[in-house]
Amino acid sequence: MLDIKFIKENKSIIEDAIAKKGLVVDVEALLSADKKRLLLLGEVEKKRAKQNEVSAEIAKSTDPAEKQERIQEMQELKKDLQKKESALKETMKKWRTLILQIPNIPDASVPIGKSEEDNVEEATGGEKPSFSFPPKNHRELMKNLDMVDFEAGSKVHGFRGYFLKNDGAELSWALWNYARDFFGQRGFTPVIAPAIVRQEYFYATGHLPTDADDLYKTQDDDYLSGTAEVPLMAYHADEILKKEDLPKRYLAFSPCYRREAGSYGKDTKGLVRVHEFFKFEQLILCEASHETSVLLHEEINKNMEEFVASLSLPWRRLAISTGDLKTAQVKSYDTEVWIPSENAYREMGSASYYHDFQSRRFNIKYDDKGTKRYVHSLNATALATPRILVALIENNQQKDGGIALPPLLQKYMGKESIPSRS
Repeated sequence: MLDIKFIKENKSIIEDAIAKKGLVVDVEALLSADKKRLLLLGEVEKKRAKQNEVSAEIAKSTDPAEKQERIQEMQELKKDLQKKESALKETMKKWRTLILQIPNIPDASVPIGKSEEDNVEEATGGEKPSFSFPPKNHRELMKNLDMVDFEAGSKVHGFRGYFLKNDGAELSWALWNYARDFFGQRGFTPVIAPAIVRQEYFYATGHLPTDADDLYKTQDDDYLSGTAEVPLMAYHADEILKKEDLPKRYLAFSPCYRREAGSYGKDTKGLVRVHEFFKFEQLILCEASHETSVLLHEEINKNMEEFVASLSLPWRRLAISTGDLKTAQVKSYDTEVWIPSENAYREMGSASYYHDFQSRRFNIKYDDKGTKRYVHSLNATALATPRILVALIENNQQKDGGIALPPLLQKYMGKESIPSRS
Protein backbone atom coordinates (compact mmCIF):
# COMPACT_ATOMS: atom_id res chain seq x y z
CA MET A 1 0.00 0.00 0.00
CA LEU A 2 1.29 3.43 -0.93
CA ASP A 3 1.13 6.40 1.43
CA ILE A 4 -2.08 8.37 0.76
CA LYS A 5 -0.07 11.61 1.04
CA PHE A 6 2.25 10.37 -1.74
CA ILE A 7 -0.75 9.39 -3.87
CA LYS A 8 -2.36 12.81 -3.51
CA GLU A 9 0.88 14.64 -4.30
CA ASN A 10 1.83 12.39 -7.24
CA LYS A 11 -1.41 11.61 -9.02
CA SER A 12 0.17 11.57 -12.50
CA ILE A 13 2.87 9.10 -11.37
CA ILE A 14 0.19 6.82 -9.90
CA GLU A 15 -1.90 6.95 -13.07
CA ASP A 16 1.21 6.16 -15.12
CA ALA A 17 1.91 3.11 -12.92
CA ILE A 18 -1.69 1.96 -13.31
CA ALA A 19 -1.45 2.25 -17.10
CA LYS A 20 1.91 0.45 -17.24
CA LYS A 21 0.55 -2.46 -15.21
CA GLY A 22 -2.55 -2.67 -17.38
CA LEU A 23 -4.96 -2.01 -14.51
CA VAL A 24 -8.21 -0.10 -14.21
CA VAL A 25 -8.31 1.91 -10.98
CA ASP A 26 -10.39 5.01 -10.23
CA VAL A 27 -7.86 7.35 -8.59
CA GLU A 28 -10.36 10.23 -8.48
CA ALA A 29 -12.77 8.05 -6.48
CA LEU A 30 -10.01 7.40 -3.94
CA LEU A 31 -9.14 11.09 -3.65
CA SER A 32 -12.81 11.96 -3.23
CA ALA A 33 -13.23 9.27 -0.56
CA ASP A 34 -10.12 10.60 1.18
CA LYS A 35 -11.54 14.14 1.32
CA LYS A 36 -14.76 12.78 2.83
CA ARG A 37 -12.76 10.61 5.23
CA LEU A 38 -10.77 13.57 6.54
CA LEU A 39 -13.87 15.76 6.82
CA LEU A 40 -15.80 13.12 8.79
CA LEU A 41 -12.77 12.33 10.92
CA GLY A 42 -12.51 16.01 11.89
CA GLU A 43 -16.22 16.17 12.71
CA VAL A 44 -16.04 13.00 14.79
CA GLU A 45 -13.06 14.32 16.74
CA LYS A 46 -14.88 17.61 17.41
CA LYS A 47 -17.99 15.77 18.60
CA ARG A 48 -15.92 13.59 20.89
CA ALA A 49 -14.12 16.62 22.32
CA LYS A 50 -17.47 18.37 22.91
CA GLN A 51 -18.82 15.22 24.53
CA ASN A 52 -15.86 15.15 26.93
CA GLU A 53 -16.39 18.83 27.69
CA VAL A 54 -20.09 18.37 28.49
CA SER A 55 -19.34 15.27 30.52
CA ALA A 56 -16.92 17.30 32.66
CA GLU A 57 -19.56 20.03 33.13
CA ILE A 58 -22.11 17.47 34.28
CA ALA A 59 -19.66 16.11 36.84
CA LYS A 60 -18.95 19.60 38.19
CA SER A 61 -22.53 20.91 38.18
CA THR A 62 -24.38 21.24 41.48
CA ASP A 63 -27.52 22.74 39.95
CA PRO A 64 -30.06 19.92 39.18
CA ALA A 65 -31.71 21.90 36.39
CA GLU A 66 -28.40 22.73 34.76
CA LYS A 67 -27.24 19.13 35.13
CA GLN A 68 -30.42 17.84 33.49
CA GLU A 69 -29.94 20.31 30.63
CA ARG A 70 -26.36 19.10 30.12
CA ILE A 71 -27.51 15.45 30.22
CA GLN A 72 -30.03 16.16 27.44
CA GLU A 73 -27.28 17.92 25.49
CA MET A 74 -25.07 14.84 26.02
CA GLN A 75 -27.79 12.56 24.68
CA GLU A 76 -28.13 14.66 21.54
CA LEU A 77 -24.37 14.71 21.11
CA LYS A 78 -24.26 10.94 21.49
CA LYS A 79 -26.90 10.42 18.78
CA ASP A 80 -25.14 12.83 16.43
CA LEU A 81 -21.75 11.24 17.14
CA GLN A 82 -23.11 7.78 16.38
CA LYS A 83 -24.38 9.00 13.00
CA LYS A 84 -21.01 10.59 12.19
CA GLU A 85 -19.11 7.48 13.32
CA SER A 86 -21.35 5.28 11.18
CA ALA A 87 -20.75 7.51 8.15
CA LEU A 88 -16.99 7.49 8.86
CA LYS A 89 -17.02 3.70 9.10
CA GLU A 90 -18.69 3.36 5.70
CA THR A 91 -16.35 5.92 4.15
CA MET A 92 -13.31 4.15 5.62
CA LYS A 93 -14.53 0.86 4.16
CA LYS A 94 -14.75 2.41 0.70
CA TRP A 95 -11.41 4.21 1.19
CA ARG A 96 -9.61 0.99 2.15
CA THR A 97 -11.09 -0.88 -0.81
CA LEU A 98 -9.92 1.83 -3.19
CA ILE A 99 -6.43 2.35 -1.76
CA LEU A 100 -5.77 -1.40 -1.85
CA GLN A 101 -6.29 -1.23 -5.63
CA ILE A 102 -3.50 1.31 -6.13
CA PRO A 103 -0.45 -0.56 -7.49
CA ASN A 104 3.18 -0.10 -6.60
CA ILE A 105 5.27 1.97 -9.00
CA PRO A 106 7.50 -0.05 -11.37
CA ASP A 107 11.19 0.73 -11.34
CA ALA A 108 12.51 2.64 -14.36
CA SER A 109 14.53 -0.44 -15.37
CA VAL A 110 11.41 -2.63 -15.76
CA PRO A 111 10.68 -3.41 -19.44
CA ILE A 112 7.51 -1.77 -20.76
CA GLY A 113 5.00 -4.30 -22.01
CA LYS A 114 1.42 -5.54 -21.92
CA SER A 115 1.85 -9.19 -20.92
CA GLU A 116 4.30 -12.03 -20.29
CA GLU A 117 5.01 -11.99 -24.02
CA ASP A 118 6.95 -8.78 -23.41
CA ASN A 119 9.23 -10.19 -20.68
CA VAL A 120 12.88 -9.74 -21.60
CA GLU A 121 15.62 -12.38 -21.47
CA GLU A 122 18.60 -10.85 -19.69
CA ALA A 123 20.95 -13.77 -19.06
CA THR A 124 21.43 -17.49 -19.68
CA GLY A 125 23.62 -20.14 -18.11
CA GLY A 126 24.56 -23.78 -18.56
CA GLU A 127 24.48 -25.93 -21.67
CA LYS A 128 21.38 -27.58 -23.04
CA PRO A 129 21.85 -31.36 -23.29
CA SER A 130 22.38 -32.98 -26.67
CA PHE A 131 20.88 -36.47 -26.76
CA SER A 132 21.81 -39.27 -29.15
CA PHE A 133 18.32 -40.70 -28.63
CA PRO A 134 14.76 -39.34 -28.55
CA PRO A 135 14.41 -37.84 -25.03
CA LYS A 136 11.46 -38.88 -22.88
CA ASN A 137 9.35 -36.61 -20.69
CA HIS A 138 9.58 -36.75 -16.89
CA ARG A 139 6.27 -38.63 -16.55
CA GLU A 140 7.44 -41.57 -18.61
CA LEU A 141 10.91 -41.61 -17.07
CA MET A 142 9.65 -41.47 -13.49
CA LYS A 143 6.92 -44.06 -14.01
CA ASN A 144 9.40 -46.46 -15.58
CA LEU A 145 11.71 -45.97 -12.58
CA ASP A 146 8.83 -46.36 -10.09
CA MET A 147 9.52 -42.85 -8.75
CA VAL A 148 5.94 -41.57 -8.98
CA ASP A 149 2.36 -42.85 -8.97
CA PHE A 150 -0.06 -40.47 -10.68
CA GLU A 151 -2.94 -42.94 -10.74
CA ALA A 152 -2.92 -43.39 -6.98
CA GLY A 153 -2.50 -39.64 -6.57
CA SER A 154 -5.59 -39.04 -8.68
CA LYS A 155 -7.53 -41.63 -6.68
CA VAL A 156 -6.59 -40.09 -3.34
CA HIS A 157 -6.45 -36.38 -4.16
CA GLY A 158 -8.12 -35.99 -7.53
CA PHE A 159 -6.99 -33.76 -10.38
CA ARG A 160 -3.24 -33.01 -10.23
CA GLY A 161 -2.69 -35.52 -7.43
CA TYR A 162 0.58 -37.47 -7.17
CA PHE A 163 2.62 -39.76 -4.93
CA LEU A 164 6.41 -39.51 -4.99
CA LYS A 165 7.95 -42.83 -4.02
CA ASN A 166 11.24 -44.69 -3.86
CA ASP A 167 13.91 -42.57 -5.59
CA GLY A 168 11.29 -39.89 -6.29
CA ALA A 169 10.90 -39.29 -2.55
CA GLU A 170 14.63 -39.76 -1.90
CA LEU A 171 15.54 -37.24 -4.60
CA SER A 172 13.17 -34.65 -3.08
CA TRP A 173 14.68 -35.14 0.38
CA ALA A 174 18.17 -34.91 -1.12
CA LEU A 175 17.29 -31.60 -2.77
CA TRP A 176 15.86 -30.24 0.49
CA ASN A 177 19.01 -31.15 2.40
CA TYR A 178 21.25 -29.74 -0.30
CA ALA A 179 19.21 -26.50 -0.30
CA ARG A 180 19.60 -26.27 3.48
CA ASP A 181 23.38 -26.52 3.15
CA PHE A 182 23.62 -24.24 0.10
CA PHE A 183 21.56 -21.37 1.50
CA GLY A 184 22.68 -22.01 5.06
CA GLN A 185 26.08 -20.61 4.11
CA ARG A 186 24.55 -17.31 2.99
CA GLY A 187 23.48 -15.80 6.29
CA PHE A 188 19.83 -16.83 6.42
CA THR A 189 17.89 -17.70 9.56
CA PRO A 190 16.20 -21.07 8.93
CA VAL A 191 12.46 -21.22 9.61
CA ILE A 192 9.69 -23.78 9.22
CA ALA A 193 6.63 -21.65 8.51
CA PRO A 194 2.90 -22.36 8.96
CA ALA A 195 0.80 -22.79 5.84
CA ILE A 196 -2.55 -21.80 7.42
CA VAL A 197 -2.57 -18.02 7.66
CA ARG A 198 -5.14 -15.37 8.57
CA GLN A 199 -6.99 -13.69 5.73
CA GLU A 200 -5.75 -10.19 6.60
CA TYR A 201 -2.15 -11.13 5.86
CA PHE A 202 -2.98 -12.19 2.30
CA TYR A 203 -4.38 -8.70 1.74
CA ALA A 204 -1.23 -7.27 3.30
CA THR A 205 1.11 -9.08 0.87
CA GLY A 206 -1.15 -8.27 -2.10
CA HIS A 207 -2.25 -11.86 -2.78
CA LEU A 208 -5.80 -10.79 -2.02
CA PRO A 209 -8.00 -9.79 -3.66
CA THR A 210 -6.19 -10.53 -6.96
CA ASP A 211 -5.39 -14.21 -6.25
CA ALA A 212 -8.66 -15.12 -4.51
CA ASP A 213 -9.56 -17.83 -7.03
CA ASP A 214 -6.17 -19.50 -6.64
CA LEU A 215 -6.25 -19.82 -2.85
CA TYR A 216 -7.70 -22.58 -0.70
CA LYS A 217 -9.94 -21.25 2.08
CA THR A 218 -10.72 -22.98 5.37
CA GLN A 219 -14.07 -23.11 7.16
CA ASP A 220 -12.62 -20.60 9.65
CA ASP A 221 -12.01 -18.01 6.89
CA ASP A 222 -8.26 -18.56 7.02
CA TYR A 223 -6.31 -19.45 3.86
CA LEU A 224 -3.70 -22.00 2.86
CA SER A 225 -0.61 -20.17 1.73
CA GLY A 226 0.93 -20.68 -1.70
CA THR A 227 4.26 -19.28 -0.50
CA ALA A 228 6.05 -18.76 2.82
CA GLU A 229 6.29 -15.06 1.91
CA VAL A 230 2.88 -14.55 3.59
CA PRO A 231 3.60 -16.06 7.04
CA LEU A 232 7.14 -14.66 7.03
CA MET A 233 5.88 -11.12 6.50
CA ALA A 234 3.26 -11.68 9.20
CA TYR A 235 6.00 -12.82 11.59
CA HIS A 236 6.98 -9.21 12.30
CA ALA A 237 3.54 -7.58 11.88
CA ASP A 238 3.03 -4.54 14.13
CA GLU A 239 6.66 -4.58 15.30
CA ILE A 240 9.32 -1.87 15.49
CA LEU A 241 12.69 -3.40 14.65
CA LYS A 242 16.16 -2.11 15.46
CA LYS A 243 18.06 -0.63 12.54
CA GLU A 244 21.22 -2.47 13.59
CA ASP A 245 19.34 -5.78 13.21
CA LEU A 246 18.65 -5.08 9.54
CA PRO A 247 18.69 -6.65 7.08
CA LYS A 248 16.80 -9.64 8.47
CA ARG A 249 17.29 -12.68 6.25
CA TYR A 250 15.02 -15.71 6.44
CA LEU A 251 15.00 -19.03 4.62
CA ALA A 252 11.62 -20.64 5.20
CA PHE A 253 10.46 -24.15 4.37
CA SER A 254 6.73 -24.83 4.12
CA PRO A 255 4.07 -26.84 2.34
CA CYS A 256 2.34 -24.68 -0.26
CA TYR A 257 -1.12 -24.86 -1.82
CA ARG A 258 -2.49 -23.41 -5.04
CA ARG A 259 -5.74 -24.21 -6.80
CA GLU A 260 -4.20 -23.38 -10.20
CA ALA A 261 -7.61 -21.91 -11.03
CA GLY A 262 -6.30 -19.87 -13.94
CA SER A 263 -4.47 -22.75 -15.62
CA TYR A 264 -7.24 -25.11 -16.70
CA GLY A 265 -6.05 -27.07 -19.72
CA LYS A 266 -2.37 -26.27 -19.01
CA ASP A 267 0.11 -28.85 -17.74
CA THR A 268 -2.67 -31.22 -16.70
CA LYS A 269 -0.24 -34.14 -16.58
CA GLY A 270 2.89 -34.48 -14.53
CA LEU A 271 4.57 -32.36 -11.88
CA VAL A 272 4.76 -28.89 -13.43
CA ARG A 273 1.47 -27.65 -11.94
CA VAL A 274 0.23 -29.35 -8.79
CA HIS A 275 -2.06 -28.28 -5.97
CA GLU A 276 0.30 -29.19 -3.13
CA PHE A 277 4.06 -28.76 -3.14
CA PHE A 278 7.00 -27.89 -0.89
CA LYS A 279 9.13 -24.80 -1.17
CA PHE A 280 12.11 -23.00 0.34
CA GLU A 281 11.63 -19.23 0.21
CA GLN A 282 14.13 -16.40 0.75
CA LEU A 283 12.77 -13.28 2.44
CA ILE A 284 14.61 -10.13 3.48
CA LEU A 285 13.52 -7.07 5.47
CA CYS A 286 15.90 -4.14 5.06
CA GLU A 287 16.18 -0.41 5.70
CA ALA A 288 14.10 2.02 3.65
CA SER A 289 16.63 2.55 0.87
CA HIS A 290 15.99 2.01 -2.84
CA GLU A 291 19.69 1.36 -3.43
CA THR A 292 19.75 -1.29 -0.69
CA SER A 293 16.62 -2.95 -2.07
CA VAL A 294 18.14 -3.11 -5.55
CA LEU A 295 21.39 -4.67 -4.28
CA LEU A 296 19.59 -7.25 -2.14
CA HIS A 297 17.19 -8.08 -4.97
CA GLU A 298 20.13 -8.88 -7.22
CA GLU A 299 21.68 -10.91 -4.40
CA ILE A 300 18.69 -13.18 -3.71
CA ASN A 301 18.08 -13.64 -7.42
CA LYS A 302 21.74 -14.59 -7.87
CA ASN A 303 21.38 -17.09 -5.02
CA MET A 304 18.61 -18.84 -6.93
CA GLU A 305 20.50 -18.79 -10.22
CA GLU A 306 23.64 -20.17 -8.60
CA PHE A 307 21.64 -22.92 -6.91
CA VAL A 308 20.12 -23.97 -10.25
CA ALA A 309 23.53 -23.73 -11.95
CA SER A 310 25.10 -25.91 -9.23
CA LEU A 311 22.72 -28.67 -10.32
CA SER A 312 24.11 -28.35 -13.88
CA LEU A 313 20.73 -27.22 -15.22
CA PRO A 314 20.48 -24.83 -18.20
CA TRP A 315 18.68 -21.66 -17.10
CA ARG A 316 17.76 -18.16 -18.13
CA ARG A 317 16.70 -14.95 -16.39
CA LEU A 318 13.65 -12.97 -17.50
CA ALA A 319 13.02 -9.37 -16.49
CA ILE A 320 9.25 -9.21 -15.97
CA SER A 321 7.53 -6.50 -18.01
CA THR A 322 5.21 -3.87 -16.54
CA GLY A 323 2.14 -5.65 -17.91
CA ASP A 324 3.10 -8.94 -16.23
CA LEU A 325 4.28 -7.36 -12.99
CA LYS A 326 2.05 -8.00 -9.95
CA THR A 327 0.31 -5.11 -8.22
CA ALA A 328 2.67 -5.02 -5.23
CA GLN A 329 5.96 -5.45 -7.10
CA VAL A 330 8.49 -2.75 -7.98
CA LYS A 331 10.56 -5.20 -10.03
CA SER A 332 10.70 -8.96 -10.54
CA TYR A 333 12.82 -11.61 -12.23
CA ASP A 334 11.82 -15.13 -13.23
CA THR A 335 14.39 -17.91 -13.31
CA GLU A 336 13.48 -20.50 -15.93
CA VAL A 337 15.05 -23.91 -16.51
CA TRP A 338 15.31 -25.85 -19.77
CA ILE A 339 12.81 -28.72 -20.25
CA PRO A 340 14.03 -31.00 -23.08
CA SER A 341 10.66 -32.70 -23.74
CA GLU A 342 9.07 -29.31 -24.39
CA ASN A 343 12.09 -27.76 -26.10
CA ALA A 344 11.44 -24.72 -23.93
CA TYR A 345 12.33 -22.97 -20.68
CA ARG A 346 9.86 -23.19 -17.79
CA GLU A 347 9.65 -21.07 -14.65
CA MET A 348 11.33 -22.50 -11.56
CA GLY A 349 11.19 -19.44 -9.33
CA SER A 350 11.00 -15.67 -9.07
CA ALA A 351 12.63 -12.81 -7.15
CA SER A 352 10.86 -9.55 -6.37
CA TYR A 353 11.13 -6.40 -4.29
CA TYR A 354 8.36 -4.15 -2.96
CA HIS A 355 9.87 -1.11 -1.17
CA ASP A 356 7.49 -0.38 1.77
CA PHE A 357 4.32 -1.43 -0.11
CA GLN A 358 3.83 -4.56 2.01
CA SER A 359 5.35 -3.32 5.27
CA ARG A 360 2.84 -0.43 5.45
CA ARG A 361 0.03 -2.98 5.44
CA PHE A 362 1.82 -5.15 8.01
CA ASN A 363 2.88 -2.09 10.02
CA ILE A 364 6.50 -3.24 10.22
CA LYS A 365 8.84 -0.37 11.07
CA TYR A 366 12.34 0.22 12.36
CA ASP A 367 13.78 2.88 14.60
CA ASP A 368 16.19 5.12 12.68
CA LYS A 369 17.66 7.42 15.35
CA GLY A 370 14.23 8.20 16.77
CA THR A 371 12.40 8.28 13.43
CA LYS A 372 10.10 5.33 12.73
CA ARG A 373 10.38 4.16 9.13
CA TYR A 374 8.71 1.30 7.28
CA VAL A 375 11.10 -1.47 6.28
CA HIS A 376 11.53 -2.58 2.67
CA SER A 377 10.68 -6.19 1.80
CA LEU A 378 12.06 -8.61 -0.79
CA ASN A 379 11.53 -12.30 -1.51
CA ALA A 380 12.72 -14.99 -3.88
CA THR A 381 12.27 -18.68 -4.44
CA ALA A 382 15.13 -20.84 -3.21
CA LEU A 383 13.78 -24.25 -4.26
CA ALA A 384 10.34 -25.47 -5.35
CA THR A 385 9.64 -29.20 -5.37
CA PRO A 386 8.45 -31.27 -7.13
CA ARG A 387 8.66 -28.92 -10.14
CA ILE A 388 12.46 -28.92 -10.21
CA LEU A 389 12.37 -32.73 -10.54
CA VAL A 390 10.96 -32.22 -14.05
CA ALA A 391 14.09 -30.39 -15.20
CA LEU A 392 16.51 -32.48 -13.17
CA ILE A 393 15.26 -35.80 -14.49
CA GLU A 394 14.74 -34.78 -18.10
CA ASN A 395 18.11 -33.04 -18.49
CA ASN A 396 20.00 -35.96 -16.92
CA GLN A 397 18.22 -38.89 -18.56
CA GLN A 398 20.34 -41.66 -20.05
CA LYS A 399 19.76 -43.77 -23.15
CA ASP A 400 18.80 -46.80 -21.06
CA GLY A 401 16.18 -44.81 -19.13
CA GLY A 402 18.29 -44.23 -16.01
CA ILE A 403 19.07 -40.82 -14.51
CA ALA A 404 22.57 -39.47 -13.90
CA LEU A 405 22.76 -37.44 -10.71
CA PRO A 406 24.53 -34.05 -10.58
CA PRO A 407 27.80 -34.39 -8.61
CA LEU A 408 26.67 -32.14 -5.76
CA LEU A 409 23.57 -34.30 -5.18
CA GLN A 410 25.36 -37.62 -5.18
CA LYS A 411 26.44 -37.48 -1.53
CA TYR A 412 22.86 -36.73 -0.48
CA MET A 413 21.53 -39.66 -2.53
CA GLY A 414 24.40 -41.99 -1.67
CA LYS A 415 24.87 -42.95 -5.31
CA GLU A 416 25.90 -41.53 -8.68
CA SER A 417 22.74 -42.38 -10.60
CA ILE A 418 19.25 -43.78 -10.53
CA PRO A 419 19.71 -46.97 -12.54
CA SER A 420 17.40 -48.12 -15.29
CA ARG A 421 14.91 -50.88 -14.46
CA SER A 422 14.71 -52.17 -18.03
